[in-house]
Amino acid sequence: MSDIEIAQNAPIKPIFEIAAKLGIPNEELVPFGHTKAKVSLNYIDSLKDRPDGKLILVTAITPTPAGEGKTTTSVGLTDGLNKIGKKTMVCLREPSLGPCFGMKGGAAGGGYAQVIPMEDINLHFTGDFHAITSAHSLLSALIDNHIYWGNAAGIDTRRIAWRRVVDMNDRSLRQITSSLGGVANGYPREDGFDITVASEVMAIFCLSKDAKDLEQRLGQIVIGYTRDRQPIRAAAVKAPGPMTVLLKQAIAPNLVQTLEHNPAFIHGGPFANIAHGCNSVIATRAAMKLAPYVITEAGFGADLGAEKFFDIKCRSAGLAPDAVVLVATVRALKMHGGVARGDLGKENVQAVKDGCVNLARHIENVKCYGVPVVVAVNRFSADTDAEMAAVRELTGSYGVKAIDANHWAEGGAGTTELAQEVARVADSGESKFTTAYPDDMPLWDKIKTVATKIYRADDITADQKTLHDIEALQDGGFGNLPVCIAKTQYSFSTDPNQKGAPTGHFLPVREVRLSAGAGFIVVVCGDIMTMPGLPREPAANRIRINNKGDVEGLF
Repeated sequence: MSDIEIAQNAPIKPIFEIAAKLGIPNEELVPFGHTKAKVSLNYIDSLKDRPDGKLILVTAITPTPAGEGKTTTSVGLTDGLNKIGKKTMVCLREPSLGPCFGMKGGAAGGGYAQVIPMEDINLHFTGDFHAITSAHSLLSALIDNHIYWGNAAGIDTRRIAWRRVVDMNDRSLRQITSSLGGVANGYPREDGFDITVASEVMAIFCLSKDAKDLEQRLGQIVIGYTRDRQPIRAAAVKAPGPMTVLLKQAIAPNLVQTLEHNPAFIHGGPFANIAHGCNSVIATRAAMKLAPYVITEAGFGADLGAEKFFDIKCRSAGLAPDAVVLVATVRALKMHGGVARGDLGKENVQAVKDGCVNLARHIENVKCYGVPVVVAVNRFSADTDAEMAAVRELTGSYGVKAIDANHWAEGGAGTTELAQEVARVADSGESKFTTAYPDDMPLWDKIKTVATKIYRADDITADQKTLHDIEALQDGGFGNLPVCIAKTQYSFSTDPNQKGAPTGHFLPVREVRLSAGAGFIVVVCGDIMTMPGLPREPAANRIRINNKGDVEGLF
């Protein structure tokens, strides 16, 4: 059966039963039907004096078309830990409609390691992304309305920094001209759209500690500048109050279940290639109060998702992870070793060894944060014992265990060995977490540190305008913020075709964007786009409702 058929045929328990496993009373839930619910913020606040559970990050090697299975592993490991008697819940990001209908399809795990109801989670779910899009759009409307009615804040229409968003891949909206059609429609100006997951509202949503912090951060958004280049905040157009109202319900975490009826929070969802790539702080912190072990996931490879989880989310929220699970597949390692996609089914031990340079670099990078690593090899039926031995030989040279994981076919039963090792490492007290750079390091040096330390670039480059913009941010009092580097997920470099572990490359910094409310600087590098386009054959072409009224083709 396909992933969606497995999910549709799985028994699903009422959400009140799942909440009861965590000790959450029925009256603290806001149910959305029978199988999903939000947990009230008042209840979450009541948990603040409880001890924290162990925090375990799932990340991966550099993505390839062969697939790695990060979300699937997160869910399978959660089920495996529960199967060996370790009460565990998982915290994941919400899927974006853009990739669901674009190239990727759904994002709720796969095989017998999924979160359900799968169709709801991948589509409108509880409406969080719609609320974020609406809050962002409200600020856009308030800015143009403020200018129309006299512009008391003195916004320079040439220096408006706030773009619009929509939760869909639509390249035609990257650059637009708005307010055409005469005086009644406002002042014509250049504008553009990003995808909702790249919105600063999404980042604020995911990094806020509570509703009060959310409103304060929204007010700090820099929407543009005056003619003498002084920053203007969202508070100047009276935006934070009504924006918070639109997000009032969305900010509460969403509770669902795995196929094996273990609890899962799915909340928030920025991409890690163009944003910080982690689920919400509120959900992660709540989970740590509700369960002794918490599995969470960061987007794409460890050079993007894990780096931003450590240097942005953990720094902002005061979190300290206890262990990292680094997901790899033999198929992906062979692609990093130079094998074409059509030849991945053939045994090729040398290609696995060649591709392990990518795995090795990710191990080194995670270890530099002081967090112990376990490698989970998401196993396919065509993987041979000799190929698996090559992976274990490499990880063993780094003092790291590589463990087969068969959760796609077997669910939690396929990850019990992995679960035992992950629990042992998380309980060991070995983690000595530290960030890659201090707050007071200058912005240019922060970018260079990530580029040279994590990407292994020789140096970074930028044109005079970008250099001037970085200097202006530094001089404007924003130099203490962390950097969020937006670059391709397919390589350590900015060239997606450079597989393995490239060296001798440079990181070209194309643009910097201030996210003052979120609390970081977005550094756009190479050809990365904050509004993706649809591929020649988008996933939307195969998604439909069949004669029985069921969704087909989602994943």
